[in-house]
Amino acid sequence: MKPVLQYPFPEVPAPGQTIEIAPGVLWLRMSLPLALDHINLYMLEDVDGWWVIDTGMRGESTRAHWESVFASPELGGKPVKAILCTHCHPDHIGQAGWLSERWHAPLYMTGGEYFLGRVFCSPLSDGPLWEALDFYARAGASQEFLERMSKGGRGFSAMAEPMPRSFHRLNHGDTLDIAGHRWEAVVGRGHSPEHLCLLDRTRGLLLSGDQVIPIITSNVSVMAIEPDGNPLADWLDSHRRFLDEVPDEVLVLPAHNTPFRGLHARLRHLLSHHGDHLRALEAACVEPRTAVELLPVIFKRVLGAEQFSLAIGELIAHLHHLMAEGRLGRETAADGLDRYAATDPLRAARLRDGGNGAEEDTLMDFEAQAV
Repeated sequence: MKPVLQYPFPEVPAPGQTIEIAPGVLWLRMSLPLALDHINLYMLEDVDGWWVIDTGMRGESTRAHWESVFASPELGGKPVKAILCTHCHPDHIGQAGWLSERWHAPLYMTGGEYFLGRVFCSPLSDGPLWEALDFYARAGASQEFLERMSKGGRGFSAMAEPMPRSFHRLNHGDTLDIAGHRWEAVVGRGHSPEHLCLLDRTRGLLLSGDQVIPIITSNVSVMAIEPDGNPLADWLDSHRRFLDEVPDEVLVLPAHNTPFRGLHARLRHLLSHHGDHLRALEAACVEPRTAVELLPVIFKRVLGAEQFSLAIGELIAHLHHLMAEGRLGRETAADGLDRYAATDPLRAARLRDGGNGAEEDTLMDFEAQAV
């Protein structure tokens, strides 16, 4: 059962407009050309200018909406003084380069997000592709998918302006004084390597990016760039740490959907949600199965071809976590496919017969460029 959350803002801002969340805290929204059709951005007022929190995706319409915001009376004629990106995905960094150049404003990020963002924004044709093709082939991807992938593409660079050539690093526990308000850096992991959230304990505000979102869950994927990763362990550990470090009563300002209250209930639900998926996958591996064969276990809806790479990445993240816990083993068969089997088939059979599984839409936020 999903937790009952409180949504104190019944209206959402139109593109190019803002809603005041708290004094000096503005909420704005930009459109995305994806199934997930929006991203929430925020601005924090300082004495001498505004901090931009995330930027939207590359494109003329996003720039036009930004210009409308800059001209609005809510900004009081103050310039943008700094840009802070929660993480490296293109809907969050897509306009960072343009904003930085337009305002001569520095970029603030964690180190892991900045450097991975630079990698993602480079053309995909700048190195060998065989390892990525091998990663998806061993998972059971179709020949059609592999052929399409082998043709390459622009990847994230089609959705993000070139990033600034320098940045200011923020680490977990660092603080920013913005107009006398103390914002604390709280770093989460799993959806991305070093996802930056900002916490104002005094006013009870959490800028959560994609680390905590209501209604939908953030994608947690093993990607071909790190084929043996275990991001789900980082994701679950981060949620447990947030339960300890972040007060439950904060107003959560997420990157998608709308601001909400009920942080701890949401975190506990997400921990339970992924726990259900882990048990369901273990139960499905009484006999050896490939990753593609296991997709229907956690994705009940029909997946389009453009969603395959993120879906298989999320599926493999769960399988790797089960392997790390000693609950699954993996062997590469003579046909070149990886197959996963429960290390304790009797336990897996009991889980299967007892019925497991959870269903909640997963954030597939840049499907077309996933390969």
